[in-house]
Amino acid sequence: MLLLRPDEIIEERIQTKAFQEYSPAHMDTVSVVAALNSDLCVSGGKDKTVVAYNWKTGNVVKRFKGHEHEITKVACIPKSSQFFSASRDRMVMMWDLHGSSQPRQQLCGHAMVVTGLAVSPDSSQLCTGSRDNTLLLWDVVTGQSVERASVSRNVVTHLCWVPREPYILQTSEDKTLRLWDSRGLQVAHMFPAKQHIQTYCEVSVDGHKCISCSNGFGGEGCEATLWDLRQTRNRICEYKGHFQTVASCVFLPRALALMPLIATSSHDCKVKIWNQDTGACLFTLSLDGSGPLTSLAVGDAISLLCASFNRGIHLLRMDHSQGLELQEVAAF
Repeated sequence: MLLLRPDEIIEERIQTKAFQEYSPAHMDTVSVVAALNSDLCVSGGKDKTVVAYNWKTGNVVKRFKGHEHEITKVACIPKSSQFFSASRDRMVMMWDLHGSSQPRQQLCGHAMVVTGLAVSPDSSQLCTGSRDNTLLLWDVVTGQSVERASVSRNVVTHLCWVPREPYILQTSEDKTLRLWDSRGLQVAHMFPAKQHIQTYCEVSVDGHKCISCSNGFGGEGCEATLWDLRQTRNRICEYKGHFQTVASCVFLPRALALMPLIATSSHDCKVKIWNQDTGACLFTLSLDGSGPLTSLAVGDAISLLCASFNRGIHLLRMDHSQGLELQEVAAF
């Protein structure tokens, strides 16, 4: 029996590296993916459909149709079966995995494509942002708009809510990162402007730091930036190495490594893992043929979900058995 154990272990390793082509979630470009829980993700794209998918079994759980144009954003209500989607049709819709395939709510208030969605930590409010330079705050229960704010030339690219705080982080095409106070929907802080459009932002679980991403081409711009969200609100670190627009960034669970890590995905078809503290790139995974990588989400303690233009959603897995590695294990 003891002689067989090394072979068994090797066989297990080979199995974990085997690539699986699951049934596709979408028939066209996937614009966004988000984790609903440790088994399910929700995604949307050019096919105007929101899909709930079990990425551990490779099965579509449910399809939701109601939008008239491409899905731009999705946002999940924590510890819930409910989530929101935004679209180029200027609508925001609320869905329930355990309800009908029709939207529970339809929120209409923006004059242009909706490009930002953020759910408050207590799930009572939703903040939406648009290319119309406007942010709206909604009561999730009633579906009514309760606050509205507009800033000239503030074309919203992404929103995220700071954990346990009344603050909302927002990136913009005016190259800035803003911190909004949801109590009255006022700008509480404006970070120093970058040289390029800021495409995305993410806040750490403890609420102490945030990352923003830059667009760019040929290595100009194309970086992610770490900011302090506490008193100093300084720029802490930059992560340079992509050659095209960085479309998404995430803080990785601390269980993955001894050091804090972040991941970025880019239009250059690459996902990079970085040492959060030093800015060193620790691993690069090239997803050849995928086209621009549009969205990145943490699936569980060792898994990432990455949406792409050409090849649907990629399931990526972290492996520490022989140093840090990121492997593509499935696509759907």
